[in-house]
Formats: sequence, C-alpha cells, structure tokens
Amino acid sequence: MKPHLICALVALLPTFAMAYDIKSGGKTSVKKEGSNAYSIPAANLPLNKRLDFSVGNSFFRNPWVQAPASTDGRDGLGPLFNTNGCQNCHIKDGRGHPPEKEDLHAVSMLVRLSIPAMTLEQKKAYIKDGSIIEPTYGGQLQDFALQDQVPEGQIDITYTDVFVQFKDGTMVTLRKPRLKITDLGYGEMHPDTQFSVRVAPPMIGLGLLESIPDETLLAWADEQDLNNDGISGKVNQVWDIEKGDFSVGRFGWKAGQPTLMQQNAAAFNGDVGLTSHLFPNENCTSKQTICNDMPNGGEPEVSQNILEFVEFYSQHLAVPIRRNVNEPAVQLGQKIFVEAGCESCHKTGVKTAKRPGLSALSEQLIHPYTDMLLHDMGEGLADHRPEYLANGREWRTAPLWGIGYTEEVNDHTYFLHDGRARNLMEALLWHGGEAETAKQNILVLNKKERDALIEFLNSL
Repeated sequence: MKPHLICALVALLPTFAMAYDIKSGGKTSVKKEGSNAYSIPAANLPLNKRLDFSVGNSFFRNPWVQAPASTDGRDGLGPLFNTNGCQNCHIKDGRGHPPEKEDLHAVSMLVRLSIPAMTLEQKKAYIKDGSIIEPTYGGQLQDFALQDQVPEGQIDITYTDVFVQFKDGTMVTLRKPRLKITDLGYGEMHPDTQFSVRVAPPMIGLGLLESIPDETLLAWADEQDLNNDGISGKVNQVWDIEKGDFSVGRFGWKAGQPTLMQQNAAAFNGDVGLTSHLFPNENCTSKQTICNDMPNGGEPEVSQNILEFVEFYSQHLAVPIRRNVNEPAVQLGQKIFVEAGCESCHKTGVKTAKRPGLSALSEQLIHPYTDMLLHDMGEGLADHRPEYLANGREWRTAPLWGIGYTEEVNDHTYFLHDGRARNLMEALLWHGGEAETAKQNILVLNKKERDALIEFLNSL
C-alpha cells in the first residue's frame, strides 16, 4: 500500500471511531432532534417493515373508546383505567411526569398496590408482578372511570425538602415525594398496603434491550459482590405467561416483565382496562362489580394481531445519536462519569443476540448505559414494595441513552422512577446504597467538573 494512502487511513481512524461512538443504538440509531426525536423507526429497519411499524404506531397513539362502539377494533376501554391510550403516558414516546399542582389526574404516573405476603396461600396468590394484590383495589390504582362511574381514587403528591451540600459549599435542595390517595371509591384499603409510584419511562431502544442475551445479564450479575467492588447487581426472575415458567426480568422500573409482548399486554390491562390472551380478565377485584356491570369490547378486547403490531412498534423505536461528543466539557464529563464509578452499572459496549426475523435488532453493538440488573439504591429511593426478587430498596438500572433529548421531547426534566428529580444533578444526588460511593465522588467535584458531568449526560 502506498504511504500516502496509509496516512489517509490513519487520519480517518478517529473519525470512524467517533462516528461509531455516537450511535448508542448501533445501526438502529437515527439523527433526529426536536419533539419527535424518540418517535422515529430504527434507521436500518427494512422498507417492507415500515408499514408494520406505522400500524403499530396507530394503535399505540390513538385512543381507545367505551364499548359498544362503531370502532369495534378500539373499543373496550375501562371501565376503570389510568388513560385511554399508550401515548398519553409515554408522551411522544418519551418520559412521563408526576402531576403538577393544577392537574386533576396523574395520567402519565401510576401507583402500584400490594400487601405483604403472610401465609403460604398468600404467597401462591401473586398476580402480574409477584406481589399480593390489595384485596379491594387490586395491583394498581385506577384514577379514571367511564362516564357516570366511580374511579378507584385520586393521587395526591406533595413534597418535602431534602438538602445536600457539595464540598465547595454549594447547596442543592432535593424534593422527597409524599403520596396520599384521596376520594377512595370502593371503601377503605388494607391497612398494610404497600405503594409504589411510577412514571412512564421512554420507549426508545426497547427492542435492543430485549435482544441482550440472558447469558450477558447473568454474567454481569454479582449478587454476593464476589469482586468486592460494592456493586452486587442481580437478575430479576419473573413469570413469563407464554412460557409458563420463570424468565429473566427486563422491563419496568424493577424489571418485573420478561418481554415487550407481556409488558405491553400488562399495560393494556392495568392502564387502559383492556383484556388480551395474556391477561384475559378485566382489572377488577372480586369486590368490584363494575367490570361485570358494564359492557366489554369482546373477548379479548385487544387481539393477538394488534398486540403483535404494538410489539413490533415498541421494538423498533430508534435511539437518537449522541451530540456534541467532541466538546471538551463533554469529554471531561465522560472521564468523570467513569472515574466516579457510574459505569459499573450504566454499562456500554454490549452486543445483541442474533434475532431471526428481526434483522434490524440482530447482532448490534450498542451503548445503552444500563446493565438491566437490580441494585440496592438506598433508603432515600426505597418504596418498600417487593416485586418478584426485587426488594423494597432495589431498582433496575435505568438506560441513559437519549436522556439528553428529554426536555425537547417532553418539555420537562423530571427523572427517576417517580419523577422527583427536577434535573439530572438531582437524580444523581438521590443515588445511595450501592451507588453511595459514586455519589460521594460527585459531591467533591467543583462547579466546572459538575457542569461537565451534566454536559456529558446531555450528550447521550
């Protein structure tokens, strides 16, 4: 090879490396900014599959209506529900938020309910997430009902201040949420009810997360912390309805669902009040007659065909590319991110499995900034509610890819499982438990370093 060609190739190497590095979702990644940055199909999705994506999008975006209706493909809403369409929670395929002071309903935030398992019979009586349902209100509070019907209750969130100080004296005021359920429609709740507030997470990259091999997640797990690094992530094992057996948990704030198909069907059932072949029963308890009193949209209300279109859509929402990666502040922030220990859980450089029939997701090298494992995040973030193997202090590592687009997509910067953090720094400062050392490393940073860390996160 001629010397000038060798020099030219060498000069291009950093460009190639950087170009690949900005594609957190591998070849699925897209270059898109603005309010629709989370709503684009995977860049490598074959043209003959774009129609399937669009059909799935229509069922994800458009509202469901009360039965009976002329639109019998979309009827069966409720009679108890949290929203009438998926897009209302995952706003523009993005992140939900806690209710603002003027909001009458939570909409993109819900409350899980359960009671402690006391006997063997109760332990056998688990529902969707392995917990024992609250006897009257079930596993999730529905704050909407059909017209002239009574919802289960209303969600009221207030906050108290928590103060955190950096080494240089800078004070940050965090807000700790306090939940109150008001206007109960069906009597008192069990006195030992456990509550867990959850906002809707972004939809991007889910098919890639589903495609990470079980073996990779199991290899990352270190439940006994055998390497003595203070990080003891574990895999959740959850009930897979289609398999009729336990599987690795991947989706939800505590990795309580094994597949996107089951996650979507559970959301249709719990959030929208719709039945499917996976969840054939209405979301009423034996103490609520409203589901039997009101007409339904057929059995099931969500067909297998619709579920498959929505599954395909949710599998192929692309991760937008990273931005500003050459900025000195971003590069400094990335160095701080690694040195603080954040990358121990927010992992990069993982290869997806071969997915026959899903070529866009197959064998992609991705950078999701998650290990998909459960970690003890400390008492500050604890909800004290178990979910299969997850205890009340454990949460699945949240993927960070695309997080810098949150404000332009969703017009807010509320983070964490309940949206308590009003910006990325507040989210970092709520970390505890296994992440306590990383947080302490952040607390000693000066302002320039703190700003650089946030610049890096916003570049993702």
